[in-house]
Amino acid sequence: MHWAWWVAGVSFIALLGAAGFRAAPGVLIDPLHQEFGWSRGTISLAVSVNLVLYGVISPFAAALMERFGMRKVVASALVLVAAGSGLTVVMTASWQLILFWGIFVGVGTGSMALAFVATVTSRWFVKHRGLVSGVLTAAGATGQLVFLPIVANMATDIGWRPASLVIAGVALLVVPVVLIFLRDHPSQVGTTALGADAPEPPPPPNKGAARRALQVLGTSMRSGTFWLLAGGFAICGASTNGLIGTHFVPAAHDHGVPMTTAAGLLALVGIFDVAGTILSGWLTDRIDPRWLLGAYYALRGGSLLLLPGLFAPTVEPPMWAFIIFYGLDWVATVPPTVALCRDRFGMSGPIVFGWVFASHQLGAAFAATAAGATRDHLGSYDMAWYGAGLLCMVAAVFSLAIKRNKPAEVI
Repeated sequence: MHWAWWVAGVSFIALLGAAGFRAAPGVLIDPLHQEFGWSRGTISLAVSVNLVLYGVISPFAAALMERFGMRKVVASALVLVAAGSGLTVVMTASWQLILFWGIFVGVGTGSMALAFVATVTSRWFVKHRGLVSGVLTAAGATGQLVFLPIVANMATDIGWRPASLVIAGVALLVVPVVLIFLRDHPSQVGTTALGADAPEPPPPPNKGAARRALQVLGTSMRSGTFWLLAGGFAICGASTNGLIGTHFVPAAHDHGVPMTTAAGLLALVGIFDVAGTILSGWLTDRIDPRWLLGAYYALRGGSLLLLPGLFAPTVEPPMWAFIIFYGLDWVATVPPTVALCRDRFGMSGPIVFGWVFASHQLGAAFAATAAGATRDHLGSYDMAWYGAGLLCMVAAVFSLAIKRNKPAEVI
């Protein structure tokens, strides 16, 4: 078996775990509110810090992977996640939640974010690049959602502190797997990227990772393509991680749905996301990515506009239909966005995508805080769902406005 598949497998495990670690606060909002008396807005602020760092760290992590290699960066990130999750069990103030879950876990998981996917696929795959991008992207979203019912059940049955310790332990268990199997470049194991016609030398070590990331940002900002991608992806983050990922469980609970049942619905979103994102990767190898993005955003916006009318004490068929559809669309936007960054910005595509992904997380952070404040002041999440639906329509327009076959300046 080609070594690229081992790298993809280990990357899948790391991304699966990282997403699950980052998403855990979404089902801890109510337990933390009940124990400490912190408002949902305050707890959502910690989630927002986590989301911002998860994105903002991404381009710098991509540059660090150029400098030190993927293996060292990912292993260090897992240790940081374990520290952040484990230390929450001794916190007594809300600022500590922001420090541990927001900063520590945000930086750690951000170092294993979707820019890591772009780096792996760019270095190790020529053949099946879009498909592998879809599979690894699915790992990121699926881990976030599939772990939710596990954490929710643990928080309900034995408390949120044991749940946090389990997350820390799992993060540490993944470290030796990464150190053994993850490799930075095909040349390290005497092979080529899967499907490559000839060997490609590894990129020269970059001694200034931060400078490299900022240089790429400065150059890419001169391109209209960058701003259209970043704007659309900011709305993508607002309508997924920030809103549904953070607030779907408490919103359903407001309508009489048990927390564990609501978390189970989000887990189903993660299961259907696997099929949707892999299919999106396959389609990205065959269809203009701009058209795919436009369709994904428009369909997502329509579903969010319908969501407020679907909540009920019992899960009815219309809600099941929403869960299935939303799962198929959850992160289907990532493979075409990665492809556009790679096609328009060449070898700097992973770092450019890191900055585009940073905008995704800024949008997610804004939505997480705004939706929590909306619930605190208006007593429901309805306006948050409607606003996100309309923004998705704007993202569809942004995607279709990207000019065809007009590459931006390669950095």
